[in-house]
Amino acid sequence: MADLRVSPRERLVLTAIIELYIATGEPVASQAVARAFADRDGLSSATVRNVMATLGDAGLLEQAHTSAGRVPTAAAFRYHVEQITQSSRVAAGAHPTGAAAQGVGPAMLSDARREQIEDSFSGVSSSHEYLERTSHVLALLSSGLGVALASSTAAQVLEHIHFSRLSTGRVLAVLVTQAGAVQDRVLALDRELTHLELETAARYLNDNFRGWPIDRIRAEVARRIEAEREAYAQMLSSVEELCRKGALAAGESTPAIFVDGMANLISAELDRERLRQMLLALEAKTRLVELLTAYVDGRQQEVRVVVGLDEASPAMQDLVLIGAPARLGGGNLGTVAVIAPTRIQYQEMIQAVRYIARMSERILEVPVD
Repeated sequence: MADLRVSPRERLVLTAIIELYIATGEPVASQAVARAFADRDGLSSATVRNVMATLGDAGLLEQAHTSAGRVPTAAAFRYHVEQITQSSRVAAGAHPTGAAAQGVGPAMLSDARREQIEDSFSGVSSSHEYLERTSHVLALLSSGLGVALASSTAAQVLEHIHFSRLSTGRVLAVLVTQAGAVQDRVLALDRELTHLELETAARYLNDNFRGWPIDRIRAEVARRIEAEREAYAQMLSSVEELCRKGALAAGESTPAIFVDGMANLISAELDRERLRQMLLALEAKTRLVELLTAYVDGRQQEVRVVVGLDEASPAMQDLVLIGAPARLGGGNLGTVAVIAPTRIQYQEMIQAVRYIARMSERILEVPVD
């Protein structure tokens, strides 16, 4: 898109066509565009037709039938998003880059929309709840698919651990991560631990390490054992035994992914065969994980907009992805995103995704070292 040259008049007409198409879903005729500019000199129907022909030659408009109006192409939507991107960056005092893959700068949501979002996240206190609620809220706001993917590190953050004695020398450890994953393993211990010792060890870990990455817990337990061995010798020796036998071993679980709003895409797609292919692509959660991982960089803080997902699947060519990383305590909590038809209200959804992604730091408790 960086090489595309569009005059101010062509940009004006193209923007009008895109906005009319988003609003109606119908091919846009030159008369409709001319009516939108009735109070502007030099934009008669004939002038608009000439501009539309130029835009068509540039690959920004297509015409399904000879007598039909024009429809914006994926390239036109990319250009439209680029204009939103540049406007946001200029407003923020930055220099627009004109990159084809958009990183979208700051913008404001309406007070009503912000209040709606804030109310929707009322009562959320864990990353699992945040991600699950995010998929529902984004589906509601976009009339598309709301997706929230826990990062691989978030999948290994302690929410709760419980120990149960199975038999002599055998203990069941059930570990729940803040991403919602449940891991259980049977531990073969070298010495017997009583029911009270198991309860005390679980309470110590839950009270002291909820919200900690699991690999950090193991290191911290080892450090505390050395520092506090005399004061808490009996209790810490039980914790040490359980940890040594793998109670806090990192699992290989697939990152948790939350998806809501599939019915929105079903109702929006009229081509039944393409719908079937699109659903096959989207219902495979491994495909969604690959999609978000490929397009949204967890190390960045920007919103990413990708118009046309046909590289992921031909059936997804008319879909757009708007996603951003959610962060917590300086680390990557996961990715929040909307997948919707290209006829989406870009400005509002870019702002909504950004706002929700940035809520994670504010509404979730960050563990203190």
